[in-house]
Amino acid sequence: MSNALKIARLPRAFDPALGQEARAALPHLSGEMSDLIAGAGGSSPYLKGLIEREADWLEGALDDPDAAVASLFDACRALPPDQLKPGLRQAKRRVALLTALADLSGAWPLERVTGLLTDFAGLACDLALKSEIAALVRRNKLPGMTGDDVETAAGLSVLAMGKMGAHELNYSSDIDLICLFDETRYDPEEYQDARHALVRATRNMASVLSDKTGDGYVFRTDLRLRPDPSVTPVCISMAAAESYYESLGRTWERAAYIKARPCAGDLEAGARFLQTLRPFVWRKHLDFAAIQDAHDMRLRIRETKGTGGRVTVPGHDMKLGRGGIREIEFFTQTQQLIAGGRDPELRLRGTVEGLAALARKDWIPQDLADTLSIHYRAHREVEHRIQMVHDAQTHKVPNTEDGIARVACLMGMDSAALTADLARRLAEVHELTEAFFAPDAVPDSAPVEVEFDASVLARWRGYPALRSDRAQHIFERLKPEILCRLSRTAKPDEALLALDGFLSGLPAGVQLFSLFEANPQLIDLLVDIAGTSHALASHLSRNAGVFDAVIGGDFFADWPGEDALSAELAARLASEADYERQLDSARRWMKEWHFRIGVHLLRGLIGPASAGRHYAELAGAVLFAISPVVTAQFARKHGPPPGRGAAVLGMGSLGAGRLNAGSDLDVIVIYDPQEAEGSDGPRPLAVRPYYARLTQALITALSAPMAEGRLYEVDMRLRPSGTQGPVATSWASFTDYQRSAAWTWEHLALTRARVVAGDPGLAADIEAFRQEILTQPRDRAAVLAEVAQMCARIAAAKTPAGVWDAKTGPGRLLDIELVAQAGTLLSGATARDVAGGLQGGQACGWLTAQEVEALTAAYDLFWAVQTAARLISADGIGEGGLGEGGAAFVCRATGQPDIDSLRAALEARYAEATALIDAALIREGADERGS
Repeated sequence: MSNALKIARLPRAFDPALGQEARAALPHLSGEMSDLIAGAGGSSPYLKGLIEREADWLEGALDDPDAAVASLFDACRALPPDQLKPGLRQAKRRVALLTALADLSGAWPLERVTGLLTDFAGLACDLALKSEIAALVRRNKLPGMTGDDVETAAGLSVLAMGKMGAHELNYSSDIDLICLFDETRYDPEEYQDARHALVRATRNMASVLSDKTGDGYVFRTDLRLRPDPSVTPVCISMAAAESYYESLGRTWERAAYIKARPCAGDLEAGARFLQTLRPFVWRKHLDFAAIQDAHDMRLRIRETKGTGGRVTVPGHDMKLGRGGIREIEFFTQTQQLIAGGRDPELRLRGTVEGLAALARKDWIPQDLADTLSIHYRAHREVEHRIQMVHDAQTHKVPNTEDGIARVACLMGMDSAALTADLARRLAEVHELTEAFFAPDAVPDSAPVEVEFDASVLARWRGYPALRSDRAQHIFERLKPEILCRLSRTAKPDEALLALDGFLSGLPAGVQLFSLFEANPQLIDLLVDIAGTSHALASHLSRNAGVFDAVIGGDFFADWPGEDALSAELAARLASEADYERQLDSARRWMKEWHFRIGVHLLRGLIGPASAGRHYAELAGAVLFAISPVVTAQFARKHGPPPGRGAAVLGMGSLGAGRLNAGSDLDVIVIYDPQEAEGSDGPRPLAVRPYYARLTQALITALSAPMAEGRLYEVDMRLRPSGTQGPVATSWASFTDYQRSAAWTWEHLALTRARVVAGDPGLAADIEAFRQEILTQPRDRAAVLAEVAQMCARIAAAKTPAGVWDAKTGPGRLLDIELVAQAGTLLSGATARDVAGGLQGGQACGWLTAQEVEALTAAYDLFWAVQTAARLISADGIGEGGLGEGGAAFVCRATGQPDIDSLRAALEARYAEATALIDAALIREGADERGS
């Protein structure tokens, strides 16, 4: 038949006489099918017994294995309660026999063999559990439950762990289960009664599966993976389990939950529980500390199981021994724990699937994933054949020659070939995995010839990050390499003090030091940052998790652009169901990208102009993605936005598309209620308070300090009527105000406006209106008089902090930006950038080409200084505060050979720009600056 078992290979009979006896049990078979029966029965007494006992059923099953399996499962579902024990045991015998023959013949791949064994285990658990729940309901032992609740097992969920969770059950596996119940299904006063009943149901289910009777057993059942099994009952509430994992959960339990899967009972409740446990299993930052935890577990297993010796094939434990199955699983799961919190695509249960995903995302080389996958499959096949001999729960290669020969015969090879193949595979797996868990993490350092300040080094042990023994041990391993790299900087003592400042502000150290140990190249980056940018180093102290992004694979890739960033953040926020988690997730995401821009600028991968654009696009992406999230959260209470909703208008540097590392965001919120008078929701609001409170919610979402800090500070003083006006402005009020009541400076500000979030139709109308206002004819003298007065007011209010203050003062950034805005307004153009505005001033005949060229060059220099300065320090830089690294960075960013040349260039440009601006304003009849 077309569905018949396809034979690709044949086992050999260790005992030909026993093989003939097995063959005789199915006399109608011939050819390779008969040889398969003889080979299996002649090498495995257990399989011979199954063949003889189930011969009649097997003959038909071999004709169509798929139909036989489906019929077997259906028959199990139809079993009456009093026949459940013998019926499941008969089904297990038949599943075991069919999968063994399909495995030995090569007809089914490993995944199908383990998958069928796992599917049957899940079915058996479900049937046994629901039978017990039904009995409890009939006897009124489950308060509040009826026959309708049997289908969901009255809220009791069985989580398959380990190989069963991953659909990887081996031939003679026990099954690891965690049984939890949804306590919300029961009234609080009935909780204890329900708990006792569900504990009884769990025990009875395990008994149905694991008790040995004359018909055998179904599966040995292990319930010890539950929280604190020595003191807790076999079934506990989901709330109690969640509390345990949040407060006491250990790394091995996190690793165990990678494979966890609801397999029986209330599947939906089990899935919800796993979702709540996601932050415990998958840490938000890269978790390289898991490497040491996993390595410690490996060492403990070797010690307790006696598997730590050198690899010898006879007696070797294929599961726990060196180079065995557990080594590959630990390797895969630890890599998943490290990066799975950041990358959901790594959260796979299967070992081979996990290896493939790790390679696909560049966490491990593809050839390593391929090699370990091949060895994993080969190890599992050997494990299966060891267990097939006597249906024994063992993973050890037999110690005797006869025992090894039986396993070899089941594999269709001789003992010498099997032994040699196993020795090679075990040695290679051990070598590959040991290099990950116990590498020489930090290379031997060159001698440190610099004598560092001993008092600085001595105080490190008192810092919060180094108070735990574990952190101290890891740091002591790193310390020689750190000092070696510090000694190679231009000014080692200065770099040491900068690093000291970083360490003093670090709240915890184990995770970060583990990250450095696994990725020593990051030490150079830390030294570079600490020795150059105090602001970036301080930021790192508070947000060390941003280092994760550096080794994420694409940290040094090209800038993706605002649209791609917006889509990425929107997708990330959509994956978080909880509003607070969404806001924290946005903060983590923004800080990683913000850090990336700073590092790219620091390392010279981008210039100050590109950095300004990148910072602005990042802010735009945050506003674009966060606004609908805030709106949706607000709408739950007060209903959807009335009318067309709101749009966020970016002003100032945000609108112009050029921010620096410390910029806040100037915004105006404009809403259009159309004909609506209020919202329609549980707590409706009139239009004006609705949008006022929605705007305040947006400001809070951006600027409120949370666990992950702030996104941005927000400035709304550029809205109509300034701080005296409402925080949100209606579309009608905005247009009326701009047409009839706006000051010239407000139209100047409008030259830089850009819609960054909100309703697309409203955004298009705002931009069309902006162009309408900007293209109106202007009284040149009046505009320039206003510009002159604004320059004077700025000069009177803010005195430059020195030559390095490129922003405030005559002829500096703010003055040139005002001139550019005036050029845009007078020319009737709509350019937002400074260069475009200055060219507009030339186009309308106000500025000369020479003036435009000089002011543009001055602005570019001033912007470069300002951008570099804000990266070095949030408060700017002073004459003595640059340091060697900072001075070199500022010179590199501005293209100047040294700091003295830069100072001279700034002073010359300040004077030149001041003279040009004064001349341009006076030339048009405006008052002189300051009059």
